[in-house]
Amino acid sequence: MIMPDKTQNTPRERPPGYQTCSLPRDTVANESEPPCYHNGAEFMRDADLPLPPPEMGYLSSSSGNAPSDDAERAHIFCEVPLYLPTKPSGVVYSSAQVHDLHPVWSRDFQGDLKAISRGRWKGSTRDRSGDCLVSTNYPVYFSVEDSPFATKNSRTIYFEIKLLGLRAEPGAGATDSSGFSIGFIAQPYPYWRSPGWEREGIGVFSDDGCRFVNDSWGGKKFTEAFGIGETVGLGITFRLPLSLPTTLENRNNKCEADIFFTRAGDIIGAWDLHEEVDEDSGSLEGLEGDFDLYGAIGLFGGVDFEVCFDRVGWLWQPP
Repeated sequence: MIMPDKTQNTPRERPPGYQTCSLPRDTVANESEPPCYHNGAEFMRDADLPLPPPEMGYLSSSSGNAPSDDAERAHIFCEVPLYLPTKPSGVVYSSAQVHDLHPVWSRDFQGDLKAISRGRWKGSTRDRSGDCLVSTNYPVYFSVEDSPFATKNSRTIYFEIKLLGLRAEPGAGATDSSGFSIGFIAQPYPYWRSPGWEREGIGVFSDDGCRFVNDSWGGKKFTEAFGIGETVGLGITFRLPLSLPTTLENRNNKCEADIFFTRAGDIIGAWDLHEEVDEDSGSLEGLEGDFDLYGAIGLFGGVDFEVCFDRVGWLWQPP
């Protein structure tokens, strides 16, 4: 992928957001001001979306590139502060707990995608589609409700994707590559970028097996490319730090985070978020259990896939 320039940007006006409303960073979060979750039945309004990426740009395996304009636009977009976590309503929280999650995407998505049952989606993207992202309409992790600081227990989030087909094999060239990434994001996140490429994101990619954590600079080799017909999963377990802060002034509610990756239901790789920070990735803001997190899928090229958030359908089963 092409990397944005690290030079300091001139301050600009707030870029257009992907959501129809937002919660400013300095707003006091409470139940009377919940975030504007998507209901899964509405597309995002064009007026709320950034301009679509150039048609010429695609991500490819190992040596492929995404358009530099996309990277720079995302870099500017991420100057917007993260939305503060808020206490969800009982209905919203209950829906998320029973995996009643629906896909949300922007006009950058080119293809078909639908929920085939509760917590299960099936979709495909058109050949030569540019980079785009699909997320859950509700968080899969609500910081106010799920944080180990609130519950005194660890919390694991996880989902799986099955790769049904690729209409252009990875490695065939920058304009022919197809694949996906599985990950998590905090909001707002640029919907023309895969999870893990920008701040508050993590993702593992099908075409080369690399993992990205808040990293626009190349990622790290992690596993092998995914095969057609294969099911992979990604999870994060949040837990209390071994040494808890002794005063309120020192308490930052940042959890320890163990990330794990599965293939065919078996854990084949894992890492500690804080011990293996990607080089040049900068802050881990958004991934330490103190913000809401959404399940996310990055897509490029022609891909057929199924997604499962319902633990009944997982190949991996929690111990």
